Amino acid sequence: MISLPRSPVTNLLFLFLGLSILAPPSRAQLHLHVPATKLQAVEGGEVVLPAWYTLQGEVSSAQPREKPFVMWFFQLKEANEEQVLAYINGATTSKPGVSLVYSMPSRNVSLRLQGLQEKDSGPYSCSVNVQDKEGTNRGHSIKTLDLNVLVPPAPPSCHLLGVPRVGANVTLSCQSPRSKPAAQYQWDRQLPSFQTFFAPGLDIIRGSLSLTNLSSSMSGVYVCKAHNEVGTAQCNVTLDVSTGPGAAVVSGAVVGTLVGLGLLAGLVLLYHRRGKALEEPANDIKEDAIAPRTLPWAKSSDTISRNGTLSSVTSARALRPPHGPPRPGALTPTPSLSSRVLPSPKLPTTDGGHPQAVSSIPGGVSSSALGRMGAVPVMVPAQSQAGSLV
Repeated sequence: MISLPRSPVTNLLFLFLGLSILAPPSRAQLHLHVPATKLQAVEGGEVVLPAWYTLQGEVSSAQPREKPFVMWFFQLKEANEEQVLAYINGATTSKPGVSLVYSMPSRNVSLRLQGLQEKDSGPYSCSVNVQDKEGTNRGHSIKTLDLNVLVPPAPPSCHLLGVPRVGANVTLSCQSPRSKPAAQYQWDRQLPSFQTFFAPGLDIIRGSLSLTNLSSSMSGVYVCKAHNEVGTAQCNVTLDVSTGPGAAVVSGAVVGTLVGLGLLAGLVLLYHRRGKALEEPANDIKEDAIAPRTLPWAKSSDTISRNGTLSSVTSARALRPPHGPPRPGALTPTPSLSSRVLPSPKLPTTDGGHPQAVSSIPGGVSSSALGRMGAVPVMVPAQSQAGSLV
């Protein structure tokens, strides 16, 4: 709103008004009438601030020739006045969108405001001074009206807070960025079937709707209406309740499973390689390994086969009978049976029968005699030329 510069005529008018207060009153008294002191209007529309004056104590009902001086002011918040319209000496000056309802001169001095904005709210003052054709002051009056410009709710924005799964809880939010007075909110479900909601799930001041323990039947289109006394606006949100875990949960589970399998496979491979590395040194055959030593054998009494294999070792000393009677507690040496093939003695024959085999060992002692003496057969391993046991 732009204030009008005060012209010399306006300054003269203020001087005149100041002098008119000191002038002797005339028989007629001016009364300024306003039907209401508080008015409301809607932003973007227009409003008329009604005002008219009368002269009390007129001799005749006919309106004499008179010169009204009309000014409208807007009271700013900084306690300053802003002139919005002035009618002086038949000339009218005003702001854009401001005009008098009736052509002047007229006793109806109502003001029309168009293209209202919320900032146009506030007190408006009307000042009227009337002179007759002789220039005599016939009265002066001021009245104030209070204008309140209301703002309908701006289109709200709807949001879904939470994951809509069966058994979960979610919150639907709705908020209008601009409203005067503050908007109140109402949530309804339009599809597939109509349903309206109330407190405590619904907060009409904050515009939130709490839905708990979701089920598939709660899916649908939810509409939020923001409303005040001069307008309504709405928005909607679609609620789709899923029966399984969300895509994010499934993706996380798959990734976690793959990572776990990869770690397990790595541990198994590492353990296998480590065990193989420990087994390889034990299985290696060294070409430069030293052969085991040849066992020391008996001197002349030991018999070794021509091919280098130990065939038998017979101790002659063990086969000899003791020279004297055995001492009590003394152990009798046990002769060893030889694995060497000895020349078979001739078997004696009996009359009309098969020959009977008689086994004997060197020294002239039979195997049966050795058995009676308590001898035990012993197998002695052979040794190859390379020195290894066979």
